[in-house]
Amino acid sequence: MSEAATSRLDSLKWIVVLAVVAGGIYGNSYYADQPILYRVLALLVLALIAGWLASLTQRGGEFLTLVKGSRTEIRKVVWPTRQETTQTTLIVFVFVIIMGLILWGLDSVLGWLASLILG
Repeated sequence: MSEAATSRLDSLKWIVVLAVVAGGIYGNSYYADQPILYRVLALLVLALIAGWLASLTQRGGEFLTLVKGSRTEIRKVVWPTRQETTQTTLIVFVFVIIMGLILWGLDSVLGWLASLILG
């Protein structure tokens, strides 16, 4: 299949995706008197259909490849242990308190100096 034909089909698929999304938005407001559960389920089904159609395009396929690669990279991350997280949180907490006291003291001294100068 030529690139122009693929591009034209992708454009058509994106138009259909936009139509499905627009239909979902319109249907949600049109059926506002229906229970919210039914409207949410209908929107979820339409979102799945729109996502599936979008994944059939070239850009959608590239996005899925990116997501799969991201999942692989997330598995490689070494997450901190509970103890490391607790220690880091305590260090940040203590640092914030110390900086708060330093800034409070600096503000007090500068305020005292300003009151001496201004009378």
